[in-house]
Amino acid sequence: MEIFRLVYSPIEVNTYILADQSGKCAVIDCGCYTGSEFDEFVQFIEDHKLEPVLLLNTHCHLDHIFGNRAFLQKYGIGTLCHKEDEINRIDSVSHALLFGLNMELPPEPVGFINDGQMISFGSVELKALHVPGHSPGTIAFYSAKDDAVFTGDSLFAGNIGRSDLTGGNHEQLVKSIREKLLTLPADTVVYPGHGSSTTIDREIRNNPYLR
Repeated sequence: MEIFRLVYSPIEVNTYILADQSGKCAVIDCGCYTGSEFDEFVQFIEDHKLEPVLLLNTHCHLDHIFGNRAFLQKYGIGTLCHKEDEINRIDSVSHALLFGLNMELPPEPVGFINDGQMISFGSVELKALHVPGHSPGTIAFYSAKDDAVFTGDSLFAGNIGRSDLTGGNHEQLVKSIREKLLTLPADTVVYPGHGSSTTIDREIRNNPYLR
């Protein structure tokens, strides 16, 4: 699996493109805020001869779903997410105003993902891990074959997600990370929703919020 990271919007969210050898790809958290950002995204897809077949959301805070409507209009593909994060999708328009931003209400998901569910495209298989705490429906996507986990805003390099937003809970977040993420193989690469990648081993040893 080939992994591409693109950064979008004033909130600098990571959008990941996961591609197999055939060119089929899944997109995690399409964060394109402006039309020009989405045009750049489409150009990237075309330049790399990729074929989007899945749109996944780690959670539905506004910055992670900015591009969902444009993605649906361009590729005819709606998003998959956890049902418990519907509240954040519905509230995203009002949340955007708090950041001085504007957005339309993103389209409804085409389906919901459950903890432990396997999601596949081409030769790639991802396991959904429910890691609530930053938001009620945060999902991490784990590829055992590629030693990679996409954690959204639950676990970062040297940090963890905030828990003061709607549905957030600090104790639940730490518990989720310890039980669902830190139990992954130590060399698993962590691809967070913001900032640079890290590894499970590095976070076990150095993350001050998990000691």
